[in-house]
Amino acid sequence: MPPIVRSLRLRQWTKNVVVFIGLAYSGHALEHDYLHSSLMTFLAFCLASSAVYLINDVLDRDRDREHPSKRLRPIASGEVSVAAALGLSALLATAAFWLTCNQGNASLAIALYFGLQLLYSPWLKHVYLVDVFCIAAGFSLRVLAGVWAIEIPASPWLIAVTVQLALFLALCKRRAEVGALTDGTVATNQRPTLESYNSPATDLMVVIMAASVVITYTLYTLLPAKVIAAGNPDLVSRAGMTGMVATLPFVYFGIMRYLHLVYGKGKGERPERLATMDLHLIGCAVGFTATAGFIIYSK
Repeated sequence: MPPIVRSLRLRQWTKNVVVFIGLAYSGHALEHDYLHSSLMTFLAFCLASSAVYLINDVLDRDRDREHPSKRLRPIASGEVSVAAALGLSALLATAAFWLTCNQGNASLAIALYFGLQLLYSPWLKHVYLVDVFCIAAGFSLRVLAGVWAIEIPASPWLIAVTVQLALFLALCKRRAEVGALTDGTVATNQRPTLESYNSPATDLMVVIMAASVVITYTLYTLLPAKVIAAGNPDLVSRAGMTGMVATLPFVYFGIMRYLHLVYGKGKGERPERLATMDLHLIGCAVGFTATAGFIIYSK
């Protein structure tokens, strides 16, 4: 792809799929107005995230030049100028706000996301543990944007699972980054916080968050149907909603598979690549989606 397109990190748009969580569990995914609002919000977050990646790459271009693979990024390598990156970032940010201006409070989520990134990119991402919580906050804003766009009640259980899953993935990413950079000097110069993550405590935190995801989602599937349906009267009457327990094997397998890839295969530095390249995770995601879709929409 052309350098300017590569700098947008299109593969990482997969992270924005969480925008559709609220729509999927609302029972309105097959209705045009709801689907349209969710799609616009998803596209807005794709543009917003690319705008942030451009700013981040501009700020980190000197550090990226010292990284064995990040030095090939278009901005760090000089293929894309700083001026062009900043101009395109402003354009994408404007388009993101325009797409959500008529989608409920989704534009508020976009604004909060940009506000968070303005603190994260130059400062907070260099603070131990605060960086992974900022990542989790970004995922939560994506979920809330999807809920606010279609104006349905937000399930605190799904928000909790999203935060826990985001923390789990972020900690696994830091664990993989530490393993990939064996030269401590390079690691410290490229991202100073990696030195702090190079400890057994990181492994313990990964285990804690993995267990939290499994426990929270398991409890969620065992709740009464009216709670699972997040207050949607159309779904409360569907006794089949309690059948969400059937999705548990996919969640358990997905967590275990990811841990195997991180600790057994030394992967996890790029979660978006695993999500789109590992056949086991892809099959797990398809199975989860098909099972949950059948339970929610079959009646």
